[in-house]
Amino acid sequence: MAVYKVTVATGDMAEAGTNNSISITLVGSYGESRQTTVSFLFLPGKEKSLSVHCGKDLGPIVLIRLHKWRLFLEDAWFCKDVRVTAPNGTLYRFPCYQWLEGVTTVEKLVDDKLHILKEHRRQELAERQEAYRWKNFAQGWPRCLNVDSVLELDSNIRFSRVRATNFTGASHFLSGFLLRRSSWNSFDEMRTIFSRTQVPEYVAKHWQEDDFFGSQFLNGNNPIIINCCTTLPLKFPVTPEMVNGLLGDGTDLDKELQEGRIFIVDYKVLEDIPPDTIYGRQQYVAAPICLLHQGTDGLLRPIAVQLSQTPGPCSPIFLPSDDEWDWLLAKTWVRNADFYSHQLLTHLLRTHLFGEVFAIATLRHLPTCHPLFKLLMPHFHFTLHINTLARSVLINPGGLIDKGSGVTYEGLLLVVQRGLEQVTYTSLCLPDDICHRGMSNVPNYHYRDDGMRIWEAIESFVTGIVTFYYGEDAAVSEDTELQAWVMDIFTNGFLGRTSSGVPSSLQTVAELIKFLTMVMFTCSAQHAAVNNGQYDLGAFIPNAPSSMRHPPPCEKGRAFLQHFLDTIPEVATTANILVALILLSSQLKDRRILGQYPEEWFTEAKPRQLIQAFQGRLEEIRDRIEERNRLAVLRYNYLNPLETENSISI
Repeated sequence: MAVYKVTVATGDMAEAGTNNSISITLVGSYGESRQTTVSFLFLPGKEKSLSVHCGKDLGPIVLIRLHKWRLFLEDAWFCKDVRVTAPNGTLYRFPCYQWLEGVTTVEKLVDDKLHILKEHRRQELAERQEAYRWKNFAQGWPRCLNVDSVLELDSNIRFSRVRATNFTGASHFLSGFLLRRSSWNSFDEMRTIFSRTQVPEYVAKHWQEDDFFGSQFLNGNNPIIINCCTTLPLKFPVTPEMVNGLLGDGTDLDKELQEGRIFIVDYKVLEDIPPDTIYGRQQYVAAPICLLHQGTDGLLRPIAVQLSQTPGPCSPIFLPSDDEWDWLLAKTWVRNADFYSHQLLTHLLRTHLFGEVFAIATLRHLPTCHPLFKLLMPHFHFTLHINTLARSVLINPGGLIDKGSGVTYEGLLLVVQRGLEQVTYTSLCLPDDICHRGMSNVPNYHYRDDGMRIWEAIESFVTGIVTFYYGEDAAVSEDTELQAWVMDIFTNGFLGRTSSGVPSSLQTVAELIKFLTMVMFTCSAQHAAVNNGQYDLGAFIPNAPSSMRHPPPCEKGRAFLQHFLDTIPEVATTANILVALILLSSQLKDRRILGQYPEEWFTEAKPRQLIQAFQGRLEEIRDRIEERNRLAVLRYNYLNPLETENSISI
């Protein structure tokens, strides 16, 4: 007789327990046990222990089966993990972290690739591929999960009960503003719509200043669009005579271009995007180009703005030396273009949509016992739920973005389609992207500095995990599950576009480390950098107008205060966008910050040591950021690890 000691643990979240019957079967290399009842009652956060008696030694335990059936009413159960101690004292751990619903049997495998387990792994993936299917949301977009509502989501990817009750909109706070379809009366009146917190107040005081305008390309919501400019494009004919007086003594435009102190932001992606109507009034969209200069004090300031991609008499180049309202209106058109670029490309496409692709591919191709499943799953926590919700209330026809922005729904779809065509692997890997854009030496670029430290911390952690489980290049190239995962991402995320440089297979340890670092950085730090400041920098509407109600000016000297107020969004549209920004900037109760892994997926000692080292590096980064912020007038805290979630969950 062989006796196995079994401990079954229930998760500690609300309603994790069950009064349904749970039993277990142990499967070893030499045979399997009979099905043994564990209990008819499980309480949240508690464990149940039992002995499983077998007629003979089962050999090394390779998998367990958990069986759940209901006596009367269905009562879902969240299993945390199962631990099995063999007669010889060997401990086998089976991380579960899964809801079991209905009458079901779930298998959990040990962490190896024994031949006996290959069929079980294949069956697990077959079931997952049936449960998590791809669909097209829009032509030319990354594909997404094939559901139409959060009600269709599996319990294991839905919001927790705590989060679901905490996730509410803000319409009731803004109900009075939502009914006003008139222009704002003044800039001061605009400040009455948002909470008088530090950053929105700072923005309201400084939004007209060229210094603040320039700083947002480095440390605002869209810090990836600015490029160093060494040669002016022909479509942007800025002459030395226009700007030399703005560059300081002893220099000129050619010298500043050659020495890397001229920068450009180009919104070509918005060219010919169809504008919408809001409340029956025509809106307008521009595709501006903005030139900036780094002064001797290290600050970036705009020196020229063209509001179209085609120069000519009807598209003048606006300058700081122009009339105050001409220059302010030109900069505000840039801020409007930046709103679209940020929301649709930098935020939606490059974090949310890619994060969903990474999550679905992981569920479809990596079994639970795969080390990369264990590494990656915490970085997809709630992502499929928030994206499904976004398709229902934010980016759907008639949703918050459609109602509050100046592009048509078809225009929204087209911008993202164009954006995906321009995505490169280089642009997704922060060190490569910074180098490619020529932004390595620009001072005060906190997004770059904080982001690089987090990238390096993730890379170090990933290196430890990959070398522990793979060791050599052949182990990577011969991992068929891994190769299927990468190919699925390439095919369904990047639509098989080889010109993107995104790999369709990984052949070496180094390639795997880089790809995993990109995935984890995108789903954590990159999303935090482009999401967490949305309310801060967008609550004061002239700094990030979501629509423009007059066409771009074709000549100078015609702008004035009332024209400006009648161009930016009216009160009701402002309120609609503010509802979205409050929603997107919410800090919900059960968020998990970067490096926090409450589920102990890894059972070996080495990965746990690597997690601790990773957490230590993140604490050092946090301390460095907070020390810098103590001395700053306007803090940059969007990449503070304490404010950076593991996953895209909001």
